[in-house]
Amino acid sequence: MAKAKDKDKKNAGGTIALNKRARHEYHIDQRYEAGVALQGWEVKALRAGRINFGDGYAVVLKGEIFLVGTSIPPLISASTHVIAADRRTRKLLLHKQEIDQLIGAVERKGYTLVPIAMYWKGNKVKVEIGLARGKQEHDKRNTEKERDWQREKQRTMRSHNRNA
Repeated sequence: MAKAKDKDKKNAGGTIALNKRARHEYHIDQRYEAGVALQGWEVKALRAGRINFGDGYAVVLKGEIFLVGTSIPPLISASTHVIAADRRTRKLLLHKQEIDQLIGAVERKGYTLVPIAMYWKGNKVKVEIGLARGKQEHDKRNTEKERDWQREKQRTMRSHNRNA
């Protein structure tokens, strides 16, 4: 019976959503793991995989950090007794020292806080936020060329290994 519980714990962790656009649009300098203050219906919707993460960003308000623009559409069965706001502002939970570092970087150095990934850690939802600088158009092209070159190199190596 204990073995069945261990299997459930191993499967509990996993990625809920990735923000691929963030890696394309920004240079990510540092990453931070933050908890998220969620309501019950939001957790149920996340378990069902209902989230739109692409337009989200984090802002600093009154010494706290909030996640804005992330949409979690409610499940019909889970939110019958609550008026659900799918694009509400959600508080990010970080240590005071981390918040101070992020506030300093955002206000003084002109960085942006971008959510990169949302995942389960145990039975809690965590958000990976990145301290990011915006890429310019030529940076995006260079990144794309590098990615294509790496892909082509892998194909060549694979075909060479098959023939050898």
